[in-house]
Amino acid sequence: MPDRPDSWAWFATWLEHNWPALYAAMVACVIAGLRIAYSGGTLRRVLLEAPLCGALALAASHGLSLLGIPASTGPFWGGIIGLLGVEGTRAAAKRFVERKVETQ
Repeated sequence: MPDRPDSWAWFATWLEHNWPALYAAMVACVIAGLRIAYSGGTLRRVLLEAPLCGALALAASHGLSLLGIPASTGPFWGGIIGLLGVEGTRAAAKRFVERKVETQ
């Protein structure tokens, strides 16, 4: 790959466009892992929940524009998802959707 500068250019461009989402996923993974370790969770729980929080943050950061929220706030929301965890995020999303359905 080093002999193909166009591949590196493509990768750098892709990374530039997707950096907020990737950063949000990384922040969510780190915060979730540290939160679980701090609360005395097992290594198995860290290895399962931290990537789940990262995947949730990655998905959520790509959907921020649908809610009228700037994509540059993705890392903030990734941190919130990591702090709440999978269960907390699911409960918050459920409340949000139920409130939106009731108002329509």
